[in-house]
Amino acid sequence: MGFMVAIQMDPIENIDISADSTLAIALEGQARGHKLFHYLPHALTLASGHLSARAHSLELRPKPGDHYSFGPEEVLDLSKVDVILMRQDPPFNMAYITTTHLLEHVQPETLVVNDPVAVRNSPEKLLVTKFPELMPPTIITSDGNSVTKFRAEHQDIIIKPLFGNGGAGVFHLGPNDENLSALVEMFNNTWQEPMMVQRYLPEVRVGDKRIILIDGEAAGAINRVPPSGEARANMHVGAQAEPADLTDRDREICSAIGPLLKTQGLIFVGIDVIGGYLTEINVTSPTGLQEYERFTGTSLSARIWESIEARLQ
Repeated sequence: MGFMVAIQMDPIENIDISADSTLAIALEGQARGHKLFHYLPHALTLASGHLSARAHSLELRPKPGDHYSFGPEEVLDLSKVDVILMRQDPPFNMAYITTTHLLEHVQPETLVVNDPVAVRNSPEKLLVTKFPELMPPTIITSDGNSVTKFRAEHQDIIIKPLFGNGGAGVFHLGPNDENLSALVEMFNNTWQEPMMVQRYLPEVRVGDKRIILIDGEAAGAINRVPPSGEARANMHVGAQAEPADLTDRDREICSAIGPLLKTQGLIFVGIDVIGGYLTEINVTSPTGLQEYERFTGTSLSARIWESIEARLQ
């Protein structure tokens, strides 16, 4: 029997249909007979304890320039749908956090993927700190003296905003870079949150591995190789995806974090591993499904739906 599935995401007309993971999941859901709806995060309304959204029924096709059709706008009672896919992209700001509070009102009648409470409590660069033994040396601070001391100890460092995404605001500083003090000032003047500072991992030059976990289990991986002269391995800034296998160290990392992810209802998660170190746990809007399927011919979207359907049934 098909389920009613509401997708909370950014404007669907703007997605890259050759890479978007939400599209891959939605197409698989449609193929399985589920009825899809689309709404934007700002279309949510909470009234007298009841959560609704101005939504459109949705039909999808993998056709460039003509990948979706909407039905007429309607007010969708989100307590009556079976699944909500929470798939809007960061930034992880108060608007994002507010949607997690609103979506709590339809649980457990409606299955929200990923669980909004866990998403709110698990920002990518903070959840990872629960596993310090798996991480490179890291500090989270606003204190310039602490950053200076950290660089003196580790020489090469990476500084990045705590709630950044897509490689934005990530800086690599060597031991003699004179911009450290100015950069710390800029971070503190631009963001209210502290910054994350990590020991630079030169292994990033051969790739930042994205490992996809489904219901707490390692499902597959791709490698993202930064372009020449670039320290960031995000595909948003030109990194190239290539096939990747799971190593024993990768499986060790996944085994360590998997039980927590499963318990918290984080069904679709993407972690970043550089040189055998865990650097981020992405729970908001992970990517990599389409690249993995092109390399392997295996649909991880199907596995995601198997996990969702098992919970519903």
